[in-house]
Amino acid sequence: MGLFDKLKKKGQEGTNQADDIKADGWEAIEQEFLRVYPGQDKPLHYGTLVKWSLGGNDPLDGISIYDGGDFWHFVSFGLTEIYEKETENPEYSGYGYELTFKLKKEKYENEEAELKNICGIMQSIARMVFKGEVFGCDEFLYTGQTAGFDAFQKSKLTGFILIKDTAVNSIDTPNGRVDFLELVGMTDAELKTLSNVASVREIYAKLGSDVTDYHRASVI
Repeated sequence: MGLFDKLKKKGQEGTNQADDIKADGWEAIEQEFLRVYPGQDKPLHYGTLVKWSLGGNDPLDGISIYDGGDFWHFVSFGLTEIYEKETENPEYSGYGYELTFKLKKEKYENEEAELKNICGIMQSIARMVFKGEVFGCDEFLYTGQTAGFDAFQKSKLTGFILIKDTAVNSIDTPNGRVDFLELVGMTDAELKTLSNVASVREIYAKLGSDVTDYHRASVI
């Protein structure tokens, strides 16, 4: 039974839907990010207007953006069971991970457009996961495109590697374990050298940072 079925049944019974639905998973993620970013209890947040469970196109219920000083730190809400436990696997929550991303702060032509653009990319990757392509740590996402994935396509970064987020810890929630899988931007030349876990680790070591910088030079 999906979340939509729960909402429909509760609505038919005349109960208060907001009171009935718990958000234990969501709150656990927020608490971990509050540990890293004390006082940021109201980060910038982009919510989804029509939830995936209600027929919408975006799988993530929302994406929060924390201020990391020199970078913006994005985290998704929706690849894990952010509300009630629905899957039968007691060890992991949902797919077992949420996506994160660190974008270096710059004097952007339009900062809001860049932030929304990253949210759109995270939704697109989450959509791939919901359709069966589950990612793991030390993997890569080769898009085949030559234009940058930034909002105005001026960057040389065209795809991603996926690593364990270096800032936040994996957490145990009432719905199971949640890891944080971080996207790191890569150039087309860098991506073309990748073939396995060892090659991803090697290129990440050469990169020397998990903060995506649109203006950096290729390490290849």
